[in-house]
Amino acid sequence: MKIYLVGGAVRDTLLKLPIKDRDYLVVGSTPKEMLSKGYKQVGKDFPVFLHPNTQQEYALARTEKKIASGYGGFHCYAAADVTLEQDLQRRDLTINAIAQDDSGALFDPFGGLDDIKQGVLRHVSPAFVEDPLRVLRVARFAARYHQQGFSIANETLALMTQLSLSGELAALTPERVYQELDHALSTNAPQIFFTVLRQCQALEILFPEIDALFGVPQPEKWHPEIDSGIHTMMVLKQASLLSNDNAVRFAALVHDLGKALSPKEHLPKHHGHGQKGLTLIKQMCARLRIPNRYLDLALLTSDQHQNIHNISQLRAETLIKIFNKADFWRKPERLNQLALVCEADARGRTGFEHIDYPQANYLHKCYKAAASVSVKPIIDAGFKGAAIKQQLNIERSKIVKEAIQFINKKNR
Repeated sequence: MKIYLVGGAVRDTLLKLPIKDRDYLVVGSTPKEMLSKGYKQVGKDFPVFLHPNTQQEYALARTEKKIASGYGGFHCYAAADVTLEQDLQRRDLTINAIAQDDSGALFDPFGGLDDIKQGVLRHVSPAFVEDPLRVLRVARFAARYHQQGFSIANETLALMTQLSLSGELAALTPERVYQELDHALSTNAPQIFFTVLRQCQALEILFPEIDALFGVPQPEKWHPEIDSGIHTMMVLKQASLLSNDNAVRFAALVHDLGKALSPKEHLPKHHGHGQKGLTLIKQMCARLRIPNRYLDLALLTSDQHQNIHNISQLRAETLIKIFNKADFWRKPERLNQLALVCEADARGRTGFEHIDYPQANYLHKCYKAAASVSVKPIIDAGFKGAAIKQQLNIERSKIVKEAIQFINKKNR
């Protein structure tokens, strides 16, 4: 029985990056022996055990054989005669197929060390094409290690394209696609995830609403990058620079979906695209079972981002209607999230990457003024039922109007 540290812990140590989890591989053992040593078995499809003291995962060395379509269509063989190299060979990328023993010695039968030095994401073996989930995983790794200069080997990208065209991606469950999406949004360069998926023809299959934006023109005056898909990737990049909140990043990703529905005869203009996109956002979130926290902010952003861009032209009464519709009173955190996505939208354009976005400060000041109005004097004055809300709106509008006048006076 020999134990090796494998996977991400080895890879990220070599890259001098923080280690999140430690996974261990056990060679030359059996479930019976593991249980006798106090390990607790948790794996159903293949033997995975929790260490009796650290609770870290220890998996028996195994091989996999493709027996059905999809990423779950494998027969796993785990026994004492499975070698270290056989286990490493079933892994997706060479940088994930390096093992380290307890003395610190590295075992690298597939050239992972060289690929780390050269910044290459390369498949371990031709068996790569047996698992459609690897298309998403490699795209995510490309996003995660973009800052370290990693790129995908041409031959690996070719296999990813082969997988996309094979129809195997249809076997991925919505939950697994969302899980990979969420992990990708958490990276430093989430836009690379979608760029890679488009390169290997997976974007139109997994995220057709986003793929439909590419090739749709916008007015060059406001969008020198012209293409709506390129603009979306630029906005997502800016959102990742402004916020670590995945809800903000997701809203940035889908804020312009409605542009794909603009009539061709009206292009490059996109009247009402924010409202047109609401149905597409709901459709995408329902299909991928995306959490309501992401959905709600995405809908709000699509619906209101044009208003926020033009906030200085809005009347106080209109602002109060927006605050009510967004329910900032009960969920004030949404206001900052909305402001961040709108700022990312403004900066996600060629030549505009570093502009100031005074609309965010304007929005915060108007909301702060409106939120300062207390409902107690209104109730004490004798207002009842629906009249309370009506009077509250009037009082809030008055104070926001004063705030606007003060802002304008100060900016002169």
